[in-house]
Amino acid sequence: MEPKKVAIIGAGISGLAACKYILSKGLVPIVLEARGAIGGVWNETLKSTVLQTPKQIFQFSDFSWPKSVTEEFPLYNKVLDYIRSYAEHFGLMKYIRLNSRVLSMEYEGFSDKEIEGWTHWGNSGNAFAEHSKWRINVVDARTNVPLPVVVADFVVLCVGRFSDVPNIPVFPPNKGPEAFKAGKVLHSMEYSAMDFESATKLIKDKQVTIVGFHKSALDLAMECANTNGPNKPCTMLYKTKHWIPPDTRPWGISFGFLFMNRFAELMIHKPGEGFLLYLLAILLSPIRWLFSKIVETHVLRKLNLAKYGMVPEQSFLQDIGSCIYSGLPENFYDKVDEGSIILKNSPSFTFCEEGVMIKGETKPIRSDLVVLATGYRGDLKLKDIFASPTFRDYMSFGDLIVPMYRKQFKLVHLRIKEPMAGGVSRWHIQATKHQRDGEGHS
Repeated sequence: MEPKKVAIIGAGISGLAACKYILSKGLVPIVLEARGAIGGVWNETLKSTVLQTPKQIFQFSDFSWPKSVTEEFPLYNKVLDYIRSYAEHFGLMKYIRLNSRVLSMEYEGFSDKEIEGWTHWGNSGNAFAEHSKWRINVVDARTNVPLPVVVADFVVLCVGRFSDVPNIPVFPPNKGPEAFKAGKVLHSMEYSAMDFESATKLIKDKQVTIVGFHKSALDLAMECANTNGPNKPCTMLYKTKHWIPPDTRPWGISFGFLFMNRFAELMIHKPGEGFLLYLLAILLSPIRWLFSKIVETHVLRKLNLAKYGMVPEQSFLQDIGSCIYSGLPENFYDKVDEGSIILKNSPSFTFCEEGVMIKGETKPIRSDLVVLATGYRGDLKLKDIFASPTFRDYMSFGDLIVPMYRKQFKLVHLRIKEPMAGGVSRWHIQATKHQRDGEGHS
């Protein structure tokens, strides 16, 4: 029997790990990457971007960081070098097709009606028969010229959630970006894709307004503050205050020991948990509360958040459990103190001719450039890749939060399990015919 072919869409961290694992099982991987290089979003980032989790966590289990990288949070270029070294070390490059953008994928084997009935998707194995294939339509990302259709037995989606499809707020008629006549509006994705010289030139001597308060927004605000100073302050509009620790080892102990281990898993309610796990999570809730309060007290004291009106209403546990967690750039609040960064709460906003108008205020925030650091629509990216509306309907997202084990996608019978936010420790791929929340390893 010929080895099964497995199409892997994406050559970032998870795509490379999937490729190596599939090779070890005697299957034939075909990795399709839209960019001209491996490494995923690390190819398009700000020049100041560093890893926001300790490198000991963000590493492949079978390939350590080189000893020459001594920083705990390496700069983006060292992360890229590490990822490339992994691919070269295990001989993965020959299986990767760069500049190959996937337009859509179709399942051949059973009709949509048969699929909806799940007749062939139980333990019968019918869905994995020889005539069942995936046909993947691909174009050259540089020219849009169609490439030969890729036919595979299985597909692994490693497209990530934080790229490609920007999350753009919806505005009332005539109050969106089209109303802004004085300057330019772009998403942080567009800014990150620019070369460093062009990006610096774009923000220099500009009154920049940034919408958002997560990783991209924080890094961009620091770039604006370092470039323009208090003469042209950068305004950050935020809707919700979040716990953003200034360090990860405040007492010589990593936050990971409190929140990212198997004991911490027992303190959290999980989908499909049995009565004993449910009871255990309740009994351990005082410890869960204590861990959260310890971190909150440290952050409050070190950053003096009350001074800036930035004390969050929710607990630190809620933020980190929802993967709403990012590292605070060094000296961020020093830039706030000197007037280079202005923080403004904005439950909602619209555009006007001069810039941005915040609900409840009478004067606009005059701007030359507005950057929407409002995240991505990973759900749309995953839905749109399927040609069949039946498969699109199966991609169900209640929200954009990523609790552990929840965002698992089964295409025929290969799946990838996502770890908690902040990085990649061990990407685990397992062959199975069933999917159940809460099983497996991170």
